[in-house]
Amino acid sequence: MGTILYVATNEGVITINNTGGEWEVDSHGLKNWDVNEVAIQPDNPLRAYAATRGDGVLRTEDGGQTWSKPNRGKAGPGKVKCVTIDPHDNHTIYAGSEPIAIWVTHDRGMTWESLDGILDVQGISDIDYPVPAVEPHVRDVVVDPQNKSIIYATLQVGYMVKSIDAGKTWNLLDNAVDADAHQLVSRKDKPECLYLSTGGHSHRLGESPGRALYRSLDGGASWIPMAMEFDQEYSIPMVTDPRNEDIVYSAVAYGNPNEWRKRETGAGTSLIRSTDGGETWQGLSTTQEMSRFYAEAITLDPADPDNVFVATRKGHIFGSTDQGATWANLGVQVPEVSDLKAVSV
Repeated sequence: MGTILYVATNEGVITINNTGGEWEVDSHGLKNWDVNEVAIQPDNPLRAYAATRGDGVLRTEDGGQTWSKPNRGKAGPGKVKCVTIDPHDNHTIYAGSEPIAIWVTHDRGMTWESLDGILDVQGISDIDYPVPAVEPHVRDVVVDPQNKSIIYATLQVGYMVKSIDAGKTWNLLDNAVDADAHQLVSRKDKPECLYLSTGGHSHRLGESPGRALYRSLDGGASWIPMAMEFDQEYSIPMVTDPRNEDIVYSAVAYGNPNEWRKRETGAGTSLIRSTDGGETWQGLSTTQEMSRFYAEAITLDPADPDNVFVATRKGHIFGSTDQGATWANLGVQVPEVSDLKAVSV
């Protein structure tokens, strides 16, 4: 058995494997596209979907060697920020877009339907994302692992929305939490428990009680700050150990990416882990590259979750075989990273 890493970059999707004993690039597709996320079908690691910023959702059936657009010539999402496979039905895929929209397909991308009810949420049209050339957008879509009708979506500087009717209608989740919502995790064992990473926008304005991380014990109705042991107020990655979802990994940094570029020390990243469901957090070892360029993405090997992989925004990829206690550079440099997923084959 080997491991494949799917790496979403601003120059396409790169797959890396260790089947020969050393890590090496196996494929590099979609080189002309900025890819924001990849989603891999759990029971078929060679089938994956790529969220492209301009050409919708593309699909591979051969582990990234070739890609196709199933709905070419038909309506569908364009600038896609995130892509999610429904855990209840791998024919159903959700895509979050820029500007704000959520699309769904029930035939693996052949046809798409826009879930326009999200536009009825009060305040959606007033969201102002203060980054040139980027509009307000959906950052993450999560389906409740026990109830397919419950769907969450995080909005860049727009809090979160939740649907309990499979996306027909939506409600805003904005109770004592940061507006700059990034990645969301719904636990499989108790899906009303949610973990959220944020960009700290509301914290810097003095409008939220936490810094970068939050959790909810009631399906998003209320939120509790996490990782207050750390001063950093920016975060993206959020993953749990599938064997024990009390184990949670994230990474926090000082300020936003524009500020990192102005400092010699860069992001000032702390790679962190909780072993008690987010009650307390401890710092893990980090490399100089992680600290400076930020641990943009974290993924666990599904065959052995003690194996943890981290990709920096700059394109360095590291692996740990001891839950992040020590790290080794995989020796593969890639373009600017936005997402990293590991699968076993």
